[in-house]
Amino acid sequence: MIGGLAVLLIFQLVGEVAVQLSGLPIPGPVVGMMLLFVALRWRESLPDSLRATAETLLSHLSLLFVPAGVGIIQHGARLAEEWLALTIALVLSTLITVAVTALVMRALIHRRDGEQRSG
Repeated sequence: MIGGLAVLLIFQLVGEVAVQLSGLPIPGPVVGMMLLFVALRWRESLPDSLRATAETLLSHLSLLFVPAGVGIIQHGARLAEEWLALTIALVLSTLITVAVTALVMRALIHRRDGEQRSG
């Protein structure tokens, strides 16, 4: 478990350093997770320690929403002032996410069907 957590934190650190050195407008942990994804695809397997860590973190995922909920309560007045902009941003980002997800799924299904016909 500690080894898997260390791997996650190392990739997060590498992502943070990459963002600081390159000036990318992307959060460091996002870059770190993309690098972890590439490393795992290259390796073609998931180490048991990383699997155990990921399963443990995912089983407690709901706890990560507590700080967001506290922030919403704490900044309720500001949210009331900015409700229109927030609503527009949420609706647009949701629509974009659904559209991109649909396009990716269609591409993956098309790719899978092509592999089944030729294989």
